[in-house]
Amino acid sequence: MTVPPPIVAPSILAADFARLAEEVRAIEDAADWLHVDVMDNHFVPNLTIGLPVVQSLRAVTAMPFDVHLMIEDPRRWAPGYADAGAYNVTFHAEASDDPVALAKDLRSAGAKAGLAIDRDTPIEPYLDLLPSFDTLLIMTIKAGFGGQRFIPQLLEKVRTARQHVSAGHLELRIEVDGGIAADTIEQAAAAGADAFVAGTAVYGAADPAEAVRHLRALAERAAPGA
Repeated sequence: MTVPPPIVAPSILAADFARLAEEVRAIEDAADWLHVDVMDNHFVPNLTIGLPVVQSLRAVTAMPFDVHLMIEDPRRWAPGYADAGAYNVTFHAEASDDPVALAKDLRSAGAKAGLAIDRDTPIEPYLDLLPSFDTLLIMTIKAGFGGQRFIPQLLEKVRTARQHVSAGHLELRIEVDGGIAADTIEQAAAAGADAFVAGTAVYGAADPAEAVRHLRALAERAAPGA
């Protein structure tokens, strides 16, 4: 089983919202993607940021934006993030009645398409849809809140996905989100994840850029076949 080189995507949910541009610049030379959590107070209880913030940040950095939509009715809103210059737009399987159609819309708008699977959702019903996607985001917590404790049992979904991707020779990033830090990233990498969302582990560190580099090194060391 071969896994692509790891990607570390700091989540600005853990950044200082009063200094977002500075917080992005603090990690842009070290990180691969910038993870943007969009919550609508409907699909999940919290309310975070939306399209205007993404548009504003797009003007201050060239980093690829990894937008994670934790929202109802993603087909209505997701293409706008692609139009705003997001590199990857991920929406939740639980919120979409036709994930493949929305994936096509996102790709047509110039973005990569991502499918997110929440904590309590089985992955098996969605495996056959993966050729339509560029990213599979597997929550390792319950979607909707930052700072939660990593749930190692959810890595079984990562193992299942990695086996499916490898058997089908799919070009698909397997991303994990929730509680990813220095003491958990190796478990996730060993299970077959190759993209890692880290919030508090990066923005809670004295040197966020160095935290990103350390996380990537741990993931590289633990990856299958490393």
